Formats: sequence, structure tokens, C-alpha cells
Amino acid sequence: MESGPAIFTGAVFALFGAALLGWVAYRTRHREPVALGVGRTASAALATLAALASLAAGAWCLTTL
Repeated sequence: MESGPAIFTGAVFALFGAALLGWVAYRTRHREPVALGVGRTASAALATLAALASLAAGAWCLTTL
């Protein structure tokens, strides 16, 4: 019964993390700002950390089934 919400939550975290990581990679590769008003390096690093944290949370949710 509890596996349904864990699968949904894990999938949402994993999809969000993958999309954010891809978006940051695309913006960085084209030398465009990741966030307006913030340095390129700082915003790319912070967004990458958020993406990796989201992927880790998704993996944790999916492995606790």
C-alpha cells in the first residue's frame, strides 16, 4: 500500500533532477546565464547541486520500496 506514493515521489524527484541537470548543462554549454543577476559559476554550481540532490532523493525513494 505504501509503495505507490514512494514510486510516484521517486519518479517526480528523478525526472525533476534529470531535467534540471540537462537544462543547466545546455545553458552552460551555450555560455548563457543559468540565473539572472547571479554569477555564471555560482548559479551553475548551485543548480547542479540541487539537481544532484533531487536525483539522490529520487533514488532513495525508489530503493526503499
